[in-house]
Amino acid sequence: MAAIVQNVVTSGVFELDGGQWDVDNNVWLIGDDNEVIVIDAAHDAAAIADVIGDREVRAIVCTHAHNDHVNAAPELAGRTGARILLHPEDRVVWDLTHPDRAPDGELADGQTLSIAGTELQVLHTPGHAPGAVCLYAADLGVVFTGDTLFHGGPGATGRSFSDYPTILLSIQDKLFALPDETEVRTGHGDSTSIGAEKAGASDWPQP
Repeated sequence: MAAIVQNVVTSGVFELDGGQWDVDNNVWLIGDDNEVIVIDAAHDAAAIADVIGDREVRAIVCTHAHNDHVNAAPELAGRTGARILLHPEDRVVWDLTHPDRAPDGELADGQTLSIAGTELQVLHTPGHAPGAVCLYAADLGVVFTGDTLFHGGPGATGRSFSDYPTILLSIQDKLFALPDETEVRTGHGDSTSIGAEKAGASDWPQP
């Protein structure tokens, strides 16, 4: 039996470069009745823990380290005993929010995480942040893109540690190589599909 995907929407503030923005974040849980992986522990550890229940949390995976995606990670790790995993190139961003608490492990391009009989492949997709990753579950037909790809185009690249040409290459090389029918579960807002975003990509600004 394949793992199931659950969504928890949490609300808080994104802070970077001296600015603040109110945001709603998608927190994704992948697992079964016994175990789960959490993608992007945002804003409200208690709300996430309520959905987890008594299941074992195998890992708290960060698609990137902007504060709105990791601000609840240490508290959730403390509640559950789970390890926090982050791509090492995003440590500089992580330290802006958690200078006194390091992640517990590193993510690498091509790495596979297993949960409830389902494999999640780590895809390093820099651009929105240097250590941004997506997680592709082939047997579920789903990719979790964090802030790399949204319904309507790439994630924002107008702030520190981001780069528009880089995010375009990441999307083209890593995400558009996935099957068109792959569902795209994003870090904020509505889901989409790889095929739908490919079809609209010709309208994206060119670097």
